[in-house]
Amino acid sequence: MHVSQLWRYPVKSMIGEQIDSVDVSSTGVAGDRIWATRDLERGGIRGAKKIPLLMQCESRLLDDGHVEITMPDGAVTTSRAGDANDVLSNALGHRVELEALRPAADSEHFRRGAPDLDDPMQELRNLFGRIDDEPIPNLGAFPRDLMVTLAEYESPPGTYYDMFALMLMSEQSITHLEHALPNSSIDVRRFRPSIVIDAPSDRGDDALPELSWVDRTATIGSATIEFVIACPRCVMVTRAIDDSAGEDRAVLRYVVRELNQDVGVYANIIEPGTISEGDELIFI
Repeated sequence: MHVSQLWRYPVKSMIGEQIDSVDVSSTGVAGDRIWATRDLERGGIRGAKKIPLLMQCESRLLDDGHVEITMPDGAVTTSRAGDANDVLSNALGHRVELEALRPAADSEHFRRGAPDLDDPMQELRNLFGRIDDEPIPNLGAFPRDLMVTLAEYESPPGTYYDMFALMLMSEQSITHLEHALPNSSIDVRRFRPSIVIDAPSDRGDDALPELSWVDRTATIGSATIEFVIACPRCVMVTRAIDDSAGEDRAVLRYVVRELNQDVGVYANIIEPGTISEGDELIFI
């Protein structure tokens, strides 16, 4: 098994950039999700679950830690530009403010904004993109301390990650979805992996091999990671990205109905290091 793709997302929920090599530490991929948008209308740091057009913006990390952002219409701005918030708000049709990642000690920065709905279950169903007869993920399977934190904060303070520092998926999962959904655009950008692994099987029938990695530890490059839990998919995989990958609810319907809601696996970094395209994944 080896690394086939590496991705970094400088701004939370925006399309990121594919790169050849990444440094990883306990806080994730260097330069990953170090900016986010604050919702000036409803409060709180918000992503594309709430502001779908964020998925049609593209972010690129600059040498000074700022970011370049390309809007859906091709207009470009940077986080250092004086009018960046106005340009981005106009593109999104929603008032937002770009904010750089702050330390965990600044807990108020990460506090959740008000929900859109009074019904907490319907709020969850909307975030996960579930229709009435579909289950929401079993949140009780996640570490309890994490879920307690996320009840109060939009992300673990000190990060802009939804849950974990890494999400890995396999080339084989992408291929499985392409075959199962020939009328859909199975674009890797929908799934927002940190690392894509080519994990061929001698059997040829291991459609989603990464789901078998949970509770195992592996080295990749000079880093050591532990696989924690399968990644339940939410409304993000349905969002439009561009003309080649439009809004598509069929992707999520299939994942929920046929794949027990999961594609990919969350992971933590045990030992920091460098991971490069072509590096082997070796279980230890």
